[in-house]
Amino acid sequence: AFGNTVQRSGQCCSTARRALLMQYINLGSTGLKVSRICLGAMTFGSPTWRDWVLPEDESRPFIQRALEAGINFFDTADMYSRGASEEILGRALAEYATRDQVVVATKAFFPLTDGPNTRGLSRKHLLDAIDGSLRRLGTDYVDLYQIHRFDHETPIEETLCALNDIVRAG
Repeated sequence: AFGNTVQRSGQCCSTARRALLMQYINLGSTGLKVSRICLGAMTFGSPTWRDWVLPEDESRPFIQRALEAGINFFDTADMYSRGASEEILGRALAEYATRDQVVVATKAFFPLTDGPNTRGLSRKHLLDAIDGSLRRLGTDYVDLYQIHRFDHETPIEETLCALNDIVRAG
């Protein structure tokens, strides 16, 4: 989608004009308006994690171009490149946009380190994971916090109460 240039009268449309062409929809019943296209950041980070991952200098143009095209919705996860994806996305968004212009989503479940409490959807792990994601993203809130997988070892009530407490904490 990014390779197509919108043209009128033989001239390329401006960045502002392309942004006006983006369609926005409600994110559930949250009141947030998100672009119909969400830029996923799984491929941004460290090629040592997966050989198809782009390092920061190659990732940033995609983020910048997405913003120019009117995309305001960005998705990542703490486990993508062991946190490097969140760091790259956070730095790029801080440089190219203001925090209130973008909707940032991230996820938790998978471990970033060894240890019995560094995985899953337990209260302890979710509280630790959101703190780590906020630090790596360089922000004090995320707009959408998602569970990456269902956790058969943690009661769903524990997970939902922890998520509710995270929302209430801001």
